Parts: sequence; C-alpha cells; structure tokens
Amino acid sequence: MDLRKAVTSEERKKAKEVYKQLLQACQPIMQADDIRQIREALNMSSGENAEIYRNEAGELTMIESLEVALVVINELGLSRVAVIGALLYDAVLQQRITSDQVQRKFGEQVANITRGLVKVGELYTRKTSIKNENFRKLLLTFAEDIRVVLLIIANRLRTMRNLAKYKEEDKQRISGEVGYLYAPMAHRLGLYVIKSELEDLVMKFTNRDMYSFIAKKLNETKRARDKYIKEFIDPLKKQLDTLGLKFEIKGRTKTIHSIHNKIKKQNTEFENVYDLFAIRVILDSEPEKEKAECWQVYSVVTDKYQPNPRRMRDWLSVPKSNGYESLHTTVLGPENKWVEVQIRTERMNEVAEKGLAAHWKYKGHSGEKGMDEWLANVREILENPELNAVDFIDDFKLNLYDEEVFVFTPKGDLRRLKKGATVLDFAFEIHSEVGKKCVGGRINNKNVQIKHVLRNGDHVDIQTSNNQEPKKDWLNIVVTSKAKTKLKQALRDIEFKEAEIGREMLIRRLKNWKYELTDQLLNQMIKSFGFKTAQDFMRQIAIDKIDFARIKEYIIGLEKKEEELQESDRERSAENFITSEEELPDDDVLMIDKSLTNVDYKLAKCCNPIFGDDIFGFVASVGGIKIHRKSCPNAPDMHTKFGYRIVKAQWTTGADSSYQATIKVTGNDDIGIVTNISQVISKEMRVKIRSMVIDSHEGVFEGNITVFVDNANSLTQLIKKVKNVKGVYNVSRVGAFD
Repeated sequence: MDLRKAVTSEERKKAKEVYKQLLQACQPIMQADDIRQIREALNMSSGENAEIYRNEAGELTMIESLEVALVVINELGLSRVAVIGALLYDAVLQQRITSDQVQRKFGEQVANITRGLVKVGELYTRKTSIKNENFRKLLLTFAEDIRVVLLIIANRLRTMRNLAKYKEEDKQRISGEVGYLYAPMAHRLGLYVIKSELEDLVMKFTNRDMYSFIAKKLNETKRARDKYIKEFIDPLKKQLDTLGLKFEIKGRTKTIHSIHNKIKKQNTEFENVYDLFAIRVILDSEPEKEKAECWQVYSVVTDKYQPNPRRMRDWLSVPKSNGYESLHTTVLGPENKWVEVQIRTERMNEVAEKGLAAHWKYKGHSGEKGMDEWLANVREILENPELNAVDFIDDFKLNLYDEEVFVFTPKGDLRRLKKGATVLDFAFEIHSEVGKKCVGGRINNKNVQIKHVLRNGDHVDIQTSNNQEPKKDWLNIVVTSKAKTKLKQALRDIEFKEAEIGREMLIRRLKNWKYELTDQLLNQMIKSFGFKTAQDFMRQIAIDKIDFARIKEYIIGLEKKEEELQESDRERSAENFITSEEELPDDDVLMIDKSLTNVDYKLAKCCNPIFGDDIFGFVASVGGIKIHRKSCPNAPDMHTKFGYRIVKAQWTTGADSSYQATIKVTGNDDIGIVTNISQVISKEMRVKIRSMVIDSHEGVFEGNITVFVDNANSLTQLIKKVKNVKGVYNVSRVGAFD
C-alpha cells in the first residue's frame, strides 16, 4: 500500500471538519493561549511541504491524530498538554520533528508524553507479544506519565471504531490485545463508558455471529422495551418532582458484551435474560447534599417497587478504588420483572465516565501531586521483574479516595500509609526483608501483633525473627499496594522452591518407571489433574497432595489412548504437500502456505474444524501444525500471545472425506425425543453417528452428539433439521464461541 499517496478532496474535507470540531470542543475549557498552541501543534505536525503519511489501514494520520485528540478532550476530559501530545505523536514517531523541538516549543510535559508514546510505537513496530518482557517495558513507559496511559487508550478506542478498514489478521491481533489489556485497564481507571465500548467492539470482530444476533434481538425488542421503561419511570418522576429534586431519569440498554456474558453465565437464551437494561437517576445536587439526596431517591424507588436486598450495592459510603460512586438496587417492576436502578449525581456520573481527569477536576486542582504519588506506586509495583501484564492489572490501584495515616519510625522519621494499614504493612514499608521476618511490633512501647491497625501519631518499632517465613493468610492482613506486591513476590519465591522440589521428585519417580518428563507429558498431566500451571502441579507433589500411584495410572492410560489414536493420526499426516495450487492432487485436503511442504498437520480437537470452515494453522510446540477454526475459543489467545506461530491455511477444492463434529442439543425430556433426533440424523440426513451422550435434569435433557459430515454446509443443514424436531430448544455446534 502506498502510504503517501495524494490526499483526496473527501479526506481534505473530513480533516477540516474534525479540526473544527476539536477547536469547538477546546473553546469552553481552554484559554486563548492554549488554543493557539494547539493550532501550532497541528501546523508543526503536518508541516508546509511534508509528505502525506497514512496508517496501516490507509487513513491519513492527520485525521487519526485529530480524532484521537477529540476523544482525549470530549471523552477523557483532558486539557492542553494531552491534546497537543496526541496531535504531535505521529509526527514525532515518523521523525518529522524531534522531541527536543517539541520541548523547546511546548515544554517538558508535552515532550515527556511524546517520548513515552514513541517508545510504545517502537514496541508495536516489533509486533511484541503482550505477555513477554518487552511488553512489561511498555507498562514501565506507561508509568512515566498517567496521560500516556490515557492517550494510548484513546488511540485504541479510535482504532477499534475504524477497525473494519484493517486487514483480517490486524483485526484479530488488535482486538485480542484490546480485550486482554486495554479494556481491563480502562475499567481500572474508572472509564466505564470507554471500557464498555471497547468490549463491544472486540466482540464485534472476534465473535461477529453472536454480536449480530444480540444486536438484532435488541433492535427487535426496542419498542416493547421503551414502552416498559416509560411505564416504570413515570410514577417515579411524579414522586421525585414533589420532593423538589433536580434530576434526570432514563433507561439505558446494557451492552452487547455484558448481555452475552449473562447468556453464558446463566446458560440460557436471549429471551430469558431479564435485565437487558438499567434505569439511571442522575441528580443535580450540591456537594454537601449529594449522599442525602441519593438516599432520598433510593427511598422513593424502594417504596414504589419491592427491592431485592441481595442485589443492593452501596458505593456511596465506600467508593470503589478507582473512584466510582453510585447506589445500585434491583427492584420488582411491572409484570413482575426485576429491574436494576442506578442512583448517582452529575459529578459521580462524570467521574464514572471520565475517570481520573474528572476526579481531579472536582477536587478543585490539577492533580499533579496526587498523580505523582500514584505514579510512584505504579512504578514500585512494576519494579518486580516477575510481574506480567495480568499481575499489573490485578494490582492496578488508584487509591484516590483513601484517607491516610501518619506514623513514626524509632528514629523519628515520618511515614505515610493508607488508612487501615497494619504493623505488617509498616514492616514492608521499611524493607521487604523486614516484612518477611516480621513477628510483631512495639507501638508506643507496647507489644502488638502483626495485624494491629496503626493510628495517627503512633511510634512503631518492628520485631523480627530469622525463623519467620511469610504466610499466605498475611494477604488478609496487609492493605497497602507495596506490602501486597512484596508479599506476593515472597510467597511466589517460596512456592517456586517447593515446585522445584516437586519437579525433582517427579523426575526421579518417572526415571524409575522408565519414563521421561517431556513438555507434552507435563502439559497433559497439568490439564488432567485440574491445575492451571506447572508450578501449582509440582507444589502439590512436593507437599504430598498428589499420590504417585495416580500419576502412574494416568500415564499407562495415556499410552493406551495414544496407541488407539496412532493409526488415525497417521492417516492425517500431510506427506504430499506441494508448492503450487496447480500441482495439488485431488485427494489433498489442506494447503498450508504455498512455501510449506511435507508438513504433518492435525485437526485441533478444541474446535474440530471441518471442510468449509474458515481456518488457520498453529505451529505446535511439539512439532507439526494444528488446524483451528477462526472462531475457535482459543483463537484470540493464540493470536495475542503467539502471533508469530500463526500460519495461513485453507481447504483445497475437491476434498472428499468425512469430518468429525459435535453438536449440543437441549430440549424437553419427552419420551421418544432422543429417538426422533437420531432418526433425523441417521435416516433422513444419512449422517453417521459416532457417539451420543445424553444427560437429563428436572425435565430438561442436554446431549452432545458426535457425527461424521462431509463439510460445513452439511453440518448447517443437519443443525437446522434437528432444531425442527418437536421439543428441541436449541442446537449449537461444540468447539466454537457460543
């Protein structure tokens, strides 16, 4: 693609429109000098005679930068520094201008942001997996300035909104990383609106069939839903008006992603999901009256409709760690339907939608001091070399609303900790080794336990013992992010040592049995025994929680199973792969990249691809290629973590074979229904059944039926036929996103 082709008249018109929108958005919240600098930033970014640059989707980078800047100001509520950083980012990345030039023109803060963004861009040019060490460096870059985090989220949001213009492989890669890292990060930052949109867009490009299905259903039920919402809120409006409150009340349909989660969690159909929408009451309250008026509304709602006490959530008294405040309750509305009601003020609503920036705005300051302290905390968490992206998200704490406690060391130094901090927190604050050996403390010359909660003005002296070791229940004692991070690391070190002992025990025992501990055997045992990691499995061996007799019995069973599958696997081997489509013999089934020859492949058992499915190849760690459906449940994970092992694959014409597929059938447990289903499959469709497993519970049966079909079209026709059997609720293919 020519990334510097001439600008079209449509593109020029769009650039002017977006630029005008940006200036209009800046007018109410920025001074004249700020807007002048934004104009200068755009001029500096584009340059008078600069070549026209485009992104990987072929869009003008100028339009991309302007739209990211719009997200930054309209949806994140940031100001001049972040907007200028967004406008200059691409020009700095393309080396049309330098960070030194940015610093001379716009100052140190803007220069730091552009430097951080460039580091991020450099990592993406290397196609870095978000689980390796380079991506941890990306997170360290984030920690240099909170606005770098927010700008990246804004960029990813804008990219997801335009993802249809990208290549298919880019869609999967970008969707995978957004779903894995950026949507959870937006959630941690309190950006609920952006988080929800990102999740919906990820689903749109990774599970389009279900996304379209739910969107269609929502559209079909909109009129009935709107009528119900009006019927629900009308009496509440009248009552709230009599109280003289200033408010807005409306119904909000839940996101497609959240509805899909409910369908999966409740294992039900769309029609049976009752909470498709929520009612939101937003009050225009004075700061000192916020909580009282929210509880007034709560009283009105629960007087009119019966509340469900188990579904009440009070985030007014104790806000979430990311600053989210709201009052949630679920009540029984008209037609005996449960309805969720959210009560909050305009300030709370803006904090919920714009996160950190809105919080600082309502605190009446720029937030520089609080931001520096929070960033120092994030840097401390990231200093741990064992930390990966998942741990980062789990430990991502903002502590915006937490009060503090001030205590003194024996030397009289003042230390500040989160309110509720214990003696053990203080020990880890001094040093991680002190924390690990802590057995108690002396506060104001009195002996106390490690769980003793500190108070302002306490003089704290930590007592240690060389025989002390960290314990897992200490995680229930510590409350500060630093203590939790250091303690988790210490516990991981202990678990690692135990796992090494377990590994040595297993290797010795296998050697006695004349077996070798291969990666493949280890992975099979981990999965079979129900563990997530090798370390967990080895630890259980070390502490005698797994009997070696069970392991030996499993290995013997595995050998028998391998012998049974060996013949069928040999038939699957692709010994006759060739280098061009023209030379393909009629009995070839797959072509995996034209450059690959004599490659062994197997059809993945997790999704059982059949002729006609959209497929891709995955280079397995033990050799050979596994063929997966593009809709395989494991596909996003493979694209995200192991993109370099993905191989293009496609079916060749003229394939003549049968493929194994499994369908899941649910329905009324009526006499003869299973017989009717099997007759439709075997007699009417002339499809061979390999196995049928049926389970019945409380009048409902659920069955998995494995069949041999020629291609995907045959399977689709089969599913339609089975769906028409009287008493059948649902039929779906197993081994793909439901």
